[in-house]
Parts: sequence; structure tokens; C-alpha cells
Amino acid sequence: MDIPKTLTIKNVKKAYKEGLTPEELIQEIIHRTEIYGDNPIFIWKPSMDWIRTYIDSLPEDDGALPLWGIPFAIKDNIDLAGVPTPAACPAYRYIPKKSAAVVEKLIRAGAIPIGKTNLDQFATGLVGTRSPYGEVHNAWQPEMISGGSSSGSAVSVALGLSAFALGTDTAGSGRVPAMLNSLVGWKPAVGAWSSSGVVPACESLDCVTVFAHSLDEAEQVDSIARGYDPECKWSREIGWGEKSLPKKILIPSSEPRFYGDHEELYRQKWNNCIARIKKLPISVETVDTELFEKAALILYEGAYVAERWEALGDFVESHPGKTFPVTETILRSGDKLENTAAQLFRDLHSLQEYRHEASYILHDAVLVLPTAGGSFTREEVRKDPIQTNSLMGLYTNHCNLLDLSAIALPENSRDHLYPFGITMFSLSDSTGRLSQTAHAFLSQE
Repeated sequence: MDIPKTLTIKNVKKAYKEGLTPEELIQEIIHRTEIYGDNPIFIWKPSMDWIRTYIDSLPEDDGALPLWGIPFAIKDNIDLAGVPTPAACPAYRYIPKKSAAVVEKLIRAGAIPIGKTNLDQFATGLVGTRSPYGEVHNAWQPEMISGGSSSGSAVSVALGLSAFALGTDTAGSGRVPAMLNSLVGWKPAVGAWSSSGVVPACESLDCVTVFAHSLDEAEQVDSIARGYDPECKWSREIGWGEKSLPKKILIPSSEPRFYGDHEELYRQKWNNCIARIKKLPISVETVDTELFEKAALILYEGAYVAERWEALGDFVESHPGKTFPVTETILRSGDKLENTAAQLFRDLHSLQEYRHEASYILHDAVLVLPTAGGSFTREEVRKDPIQTNSLMGLYTNHCNLLDLSAIALPENSRDHLYPFGITMFSLSDSTGRLSQTAHAFLSQE
């Protein structure tokens, strides 16, 4: 039987109806993983030895569960029971007794975990090169970065190794890899999905995300993953709100910054997106994005970064030389003497002001920005790891700080030549409007 090259929930279900079995599909995924053996997509690779348990637990009726037999990958800072979680740091490795809450929900819905994917160590980075397990290559252009930190998850979906994959997002990790690998990246508001069982990066801002080939399928995963978790202190009841188009779409009043060797190409693709947006039956207005830029600076240039050190500082101090060098540099920036309690409160008060202003600006509105203004080769990132990474986060870092939901959308899902994408943002309780706007944009592709 022909197994689809691109795996989606829809085409896997169709293949099952035509006679394919979950075991045959998993064997094909294992084979494909071997083909891409020079690309370190997985830390814990697909193997029938451990996946068979999930296959055998499926009910005979393939319609009994919404994700019956659907293969999905898991970023390796998210727990899967009985499988090591190193978070791309071998010395940090532990074996969880239970899966992360979101993973448990998906398995109960019939989905089959097929592996734990590589990432920028401790989910610190937006480039996909900060891992001792190797640099994850872009799915379409191996010399280019795959995006981070959820690098392996995005590439596993793009290359047909999983139908969808879980990532995490603190500052853009569920969105940048989506753009660079021509995928949809769905980032719920912090707390809408449980973060129980996730290695913390910046705990109050972390959220689990999903990569998929279509917005419909990302929403299908959201319908299963979303919900209050009494065991997660960050969990909140956040519904979709009204499922209608917003009154207006906001675009930057000044041209965004583009960068890299192909900045003109990215500028053209951005302008293509703006032209499509202006054809939608929604009022388009410009907005000064300085507010969002100021909010973004709080994450790494203020005392807020101390939360990263609080989560991982003890490990770094007790395991000298075991952390990826650039990752340790970033983590240690949270331990600076100037990160006082007084400075943290100044930052928190500024952030509250920005949140208040954003709630007014984004009332019944959706903001559109580039997901990223360009990309780099893996070699360029090696030569200048800090600056290149910072540029990749220009339009992402503000999101969780301002309590926003976001959807990263490809400009052209079939574009494998320096793919580009936009991200749409809404208030946390306006996912319905965000979704409707994203569908309207995609309908013009």
C-alpha cells in the first residue's frame, strides 16, 4: 500500500480506511527516520520496541477515538512516561513515571507517540543549533537553520515523520520553526494548555504548542489539549470566545526590519501577505508597534530573565561544563547582580502597563507581524550565535509577556525556497476571532 509522503490526520485516517494498519505506518516512519539519519531530528528515535505498546492499546474500532492511530512527535522537554527527558542536556536526563498532561490527553484520544525530538537545549534559542545532539537541518534547505527551540518537532512534521508534533513556546519557539519549515504553528495562551510535565524554561511564560500542515488539524489538536488542569499551577480556563471576524486587522505603521542575505525576498513576501490581508472583508489599520517592542525587551534585558536561572541555575552550578556554552551564557545572564527584586518589580509594573495598553489596542482586533524577518545559514549562526538568535525573535518575544494567543501561518505552504510566514496575535480570550482571521487569510493561498 502507498503510504502518503506527507502525513496529516486526514490522510492517515483515509489510509486506514483503505487497509493500512498502524503497525505498517510506524514501520514506514522508522524507515523514513533512517533515510534522514544525517539530520539529528530525534533524541529518542522511533522504534517498534517501545511504540508497540501504544499500538496494542488501541481499540479495534478505528472510529472510537478522534486521533486513533495518528502518529505524533514530542519535543524532548515534554515528558513521555518511561522515556528519558534530557531536554537536550545528557547530564540533566531523567525518566518520568508519567507523561505530561497534554501528552496523556492525546494518547487517550488514540494518538501514537513516535519519538522525542531534538531542541535548542533547555528550550533556550530560536535557531535549532544549540544542542549537543547536533544541529537540526531545515527540512527543505539543509544548510539553513530549522528554527528553534522546537526544531526537531517542526522538521518531523515537514518531512513526513509525524502527522503533528508538540513543541513549546516561551519567546517564539512554537512559531519560528513553523515559518522556516512551511507549517502552521499554533500557540495557545499561557495556561490554556497544561504545562504539567514540561521542563521549565521561563515557567510563568511557557506553553505547549503544536505544528501541523493545516490550521484545521492544529485546531483539532487544540480541542483535545485545551482545558484546566488542577495539577498545573499555571492552568487557566480559557475558552475560544466568539467565533467571528474581528472589527479590524492591525499592521505595523513602519516597515518591519528584514535581514540576512535574502532580506529583499522576505520583504517581497511580506508585501504579498499585506496585499492579501487588504483584500479581506475586514478593516485594516496601521499601529505603532513600539509597545510590543518594549514589552519584548523585558524578557532578556531586564530582571525577568532571572526566572530562567531560578529554574536551571542549581543544575548548571552543580554540573560544570555540562551545559551547551551559549545556553549557559544566556542562563547565567539571569544571575547578574543588577537583577534585584526592586528591578524585577519595576519590570513587572512596566509589563502591566504594556498589557493594559495592549488589551485596549487589541480589543476586537488581530495584529499581524512577520513571524521572522529573515533567516540564516547554520554556519552564520555558529559564527554569531547571540545576534542571529536575537534577530529571529524580533517579532515573537512580546507574545507571552502580553498574554496573547498566536497562530503562525505560511505565506505559501508549498514554498520551500526560503519560506516566509506571518503571525497573527489576539488577546488570550479571543482565539475564535484569531482563528477566523487565519482561515480567511489562508483561503486566498
